[in-house]
Amino acid sequence: MEMHKTPEAYFASVNEHLDILQKLRNILLNTELEEKMKWGIPTYCLKNKNVAGIGAFKSYAGIWFFNGVFLKDPKGVLINAQEGKTKGLRQWRFESIADIDEKQVLKYIKEAIQNQKDGKEVKPEKKPLVIPDELKEALASDSQLSETFETLTLSCKREYAEYISEAKRLETKQKRLEKIIPMIMDKVGLNDKYK
Repeated sequence: MEMHKTPEAYFASVNEHLDILQKLRNILLNTELEEKMKWGIPTYCLKNKNVAGIGAFKSYAGIWFFNGVFLKDPKGVLINAQEGKTKGLRQWRFESIADIDEKQVLKYIKEAIQNQKDGKEVKPEKKPLVIPDELKEALASDSQLSETFETLTLSCKREYAEYISEAKRLETKQKRLEKIIPMIMDKVGLNDKYK
């Protein structure tokens, strides 16, 4: 997936459902939300807090609400696109521009903005840092690597640990370890390029 730097670059790359996206974007831009690019897609924020995002897929385009679980949803249009994975995110899908009821979409957006102002948000669970044996051994055998690793944020350390742990084969774990050692030494996170 290409990481677009600007909304214009994103919209220029869309082959399907551009009309839906443009309509959703116009609705969002006529609110107090600020348009930013995060994860290569247009994201709409209130005081740097993510409220909504839009994107096009093969069979639909949609708007998602980062804390959509708190929306009343009287029309029953919101879905959890990744049941069991996402706790707060809810998505509203549109297959054609005719599906968009501008007043209803705006109503949901305004409620999402108010929820953000009220501080309603799903807090991610804090996972413990479990360092796999391969990374432990590398840190124990290289004091500079160990010292640099300790300067990283907890989330950054966790990303590296999980990256190694998720590999099933020993060879894959070793290849991943070789890949991340220079990144750790450069004090960059595994997923920094997506942030």
